[in-house]
Amino acid sequence: MTSSVEKKLAELGITLPTPTPPLANYVPVVQTGNLLFISGQLSIDTAGKLFAGKLGGDVDIATGQAAAKASAINLLAQTKATIGDLDKVVRIVKLVAFVNSTPDFVDQPKVVNGCSDFLVEVFGDKGRHARSAVGIAALPMNAAVEVEAVIEVA
Repeated sequence: MTSSVEKKLAELGITLPTPTPPLANYVPVVQTGNLLFISGQLSIDTAGKLFAGKLGGDVDIATGQAAAKASAINLLAQTKATIGDLDKVVRIVKLVAFVNSTPDFVDQPKVVNGCSDFLVEVFGDKGRHARSAVGIAALPMNAAVEVEAVIEVA
């Protein structure tokens, strides 16, 4: 049986990818009680292509939003791999998003809306969350965006 969240993803034309393994000495998800702490997910699309570069430089806001959405999809892939059924998501609690930015770029919140808007589209009010959007000098593999999350599950 397919979950209602996965049906919604299918309607949006999205198939969750196989979760990306860690790049270093950490685990992708830690569950404590009913909270999942999901390590930063890079802006890699479902075909495995990395959104790379700097916002304010060689990456425009629309591409940055697509990169942030790719990070959100990877958050959901890690969540599903951990709990098995996305209908068990009670709430997206908190996001911390890092945007690979030039020093003068100040529209990180607009970029991260690509992630936030997608999560609200998929989960409705359960997808509304607290959030930080931080500009950063560099990210692993020159990724445009990296997002970590805290998710409450049943």
